[in-house]
Amino acid sequence: MSTIAALLAQLEAISRSRPDRVLRLTGHLPGDHGEELFELLIFRGFSSSVSHPTAFDPDQPALSEAARIEAAQLLAGPLNPAAEQVLAGPMAAEELLDPLRWA
Repeated sequence: MSTIAALLAQLEAISRSRPDRVLRLTGHLPGDHGEELFELLIFRGFSSSVSHPTAFDPDQPALSEAARIEAAQLLAGPLNPAAEQVLAGPMAAEELLDPLRWA
């Protein structure tokens, strides 16, 4: 099984060639008061957390190795929150390591 950093790097690489897609990952992170929900978006090769602060350094993974990714959704991009279009999912993030799943 891939580490979180390797999984994110592979998904970011695939997303570079699909500027018409946004990948949303959701799951849990360990927090000070138990587990906390997270939401991470991957678009055009970059990961951005919409629920937690991340390191300024783009070479650092946006999620810690302790994160548990529970679901992935492929969305039409660029993302329009008022008219979000889900193309696939929820599914396991590993299923999207096949670039053909992004079609």
